[in-house]
Amino acid sequence: MGQNTENKEAFRDSIGTVTKEGKRAWVHPKKPSGNYYKYRKYVSYFLLAFLFLAPFIKINGNQFLLFNVLERRYNIFGLPFWPQDFYLFVISMIIGVVFITLFTVAFGRIFCGWICPQTIFMEMVFRRIEYWIDGDRGAQIRLAKQSWNAEKIRKRLIKWFIFFIISFVIANIFLAYLIGSDQLLRYILEGPKNHSSTLVSLFIFTGVFYFIFAWFREQVCIIACPYGRLQGVLLDNKSIVVAYDYKRGEGKNGRKKFRKNEDRNALGHGDCIDCSQCVHVCPTGIDIRNGTQLECVNCTACIDACDHIMESVGYPKGLIRYASIENIEKKTPFRLSPRMKGYIAVLTILTGLLIGMLFLRNDVEATVLRLPGQLYEHKGDYLISNVYTYKIINKTVRNIDSVQIKLMSPKGEVKSVGNKVFSIPREGLAEGTLFIEIDKGLLENDKTKVKLGIYSGDTLIETTSATFLGPRSYR
Repeated sequence: MGQNTENKEAFRDSIGTVTKEGKRAWVHPKKPSGNYYKYRKYVSYFLLAFLFLAPFIKINGNQFLLFNVLERRYNIFGLPFWPQDFYLFVISMIIGVVFITLFTVAFGRIFCGWICPQTIFMEMVFRRIEYWIDGDRGAQIRLAKQSWNAEKIRKRLIKWFIFFIISFVIANIFLAYLIGSDQLLRYILEGPKNHSSTLVSLFIFTGVFYFIFAWFREQVCIIACPYGRLQGVLLDNKSIVVAYDYKRGEGKNGRKKFRKNEDRNALGHGDCIDCSQCVHVCPTGIDIRNGTQLECVNCTACIDACDHIMESVGYPKGLIRYASIENIEKKTPFRLSPRMKGYIAVLTILTGLLIGMLFLRNDVEATVLRLPGQLYEHKGDYLISNVYTYKIINKTVRNIDSVQIKLMSPKGEVKSVGNKVFSIPREGLAEGTLFIEIDKGLLENDKTKVKLGIYSGDTLIETTSATFLGPRSYR
């Protein structure tokens, strides 16, 4: 009994994409079809359209999504963010982690099968091209085994060339998110000779994408993706995953090939007719009948394949379906567990915090700092002067005109080097040098906190503070 159990669990000691000798085992999944696959195509094409169009959509002149790390410029849904808004990014990332954790605890790895860019590109773009050129599962296996004749060379070259072109296009879109679509289009129009470093980066990205989708493929989900490892510690018996109903499928005496006019219930066999279609269609090469596995990305291809077979032999569909282990064993409906309720509470609090921070986020941010290494200066008998540098960031999509800096407390005067009144361009900054002069009788000690107001015309748009140095109090 112990040996049988050990043999049944032996599949967990290895992965389906590596042979016993440690070599790559290529997975040739059968082309999926069915209702879930149809819905996945709708979702995938929508997300692909969004991915390709987002860098070229403008809201108030801002790129819809931009992650320019080098210039520290970020646009989220058309709203500009700056490095000074990093705390918002941190809160957003924490919310994302909690949401993914909650989603995984409740619905397993459904994100991987339906939304993940790796799966969408692999299954809905590259594999579909492969089916078109190489044929379905059987044809692909025969082509892989045959010698390098004219047919194989022709098909391989065509496929690799198309894969390279698509990888190059993806790399361009990726670059548009990093440097901005306007910048990318300008580089293209000016020609590669004028931007050789960008072209080198582009080919590096192309090589990475080509390697992933032409060779590494499903191993990204199995080996490289940290989320695949994370799900192993998050799932429990209440999580809804793509599951095989082993009670119905195995019966008392296990699965058995289908025979017409045979009373399987009387013989003690389950509804699984051991056709292996769920295995052949799996893009990661696993057998879902072995239970929940690390490699499963919840793509539902096995559900469609099994439903088709069940319908063909006249059995009820749903032998493989979205269900929890608890639902299969005890027929209990889905309920929120205490752990899920805890995650929902944390997610609600963090989301409320982020919304509050977004409403409180200033459109203008000013920094005034004393010039390093400079002491105070006497001006006449009564005035003390300090020199400062200022930087004012305009986070909005409009120019801010008639800007001036005034001393709010204590009483004194601000003298700017250059124009006293200036403008701050949209999504830009203004910086310069200024002097603050204060009567020494108003200084409380050698270090006094001063409050400065940034005005646009007569409207106060931001306040900031700085330290003013002076002699000891004369009081």
